Amino acid sequence: CMLATMGYITPEVAGKFPGYLSPSVGLKFSDIPNGLAAVSKIPSLGWAQIVAYAGYCELSGPSTRAANTSDYANIAPGDYGFKVLTSSDPAALTKKLNAEIANGRLAMMATMGMFFQDGLTGSAWGDWALYTA
Repeated sequence: CMLATMGYITPEVAGKFPGYLSPSVGLKFSDIPNGLAAVSKIPSLGWAQIVAYAGYCELSGPSTRAANTSDYANIAPGDYGFKVLTSSDPAALTKKLNAEIANGRLAMMATMGMFFQDGLTGSAWGDWALYTA
């Protein structure tokens, strides 16, 4: 959800790629609107590519020790052989892990808020002039 939130914001702030998303259809990246309106503008073969790639990622599995199914009984979810959040102090580790969970939950709420705003107004950001006198 943190990446989803950034993916919603980035095209608004940084702009879009130059060139064509689909040269055969004549569809440019700049022709795709941000937010929920993009869902209806992406060609069906584009959606097929997205679904096929997601399926490939799900079915191919990670290229780590977790890909060996005999090891699944001894591996915690998300354990890919390295740790991002570490600490020798159990209390500090618990605090870091809880902060990461809280950040993930905040990102979920932010993404849902942007979806609702976009669904109601057609833009995830709205026009600040409407909120000021």
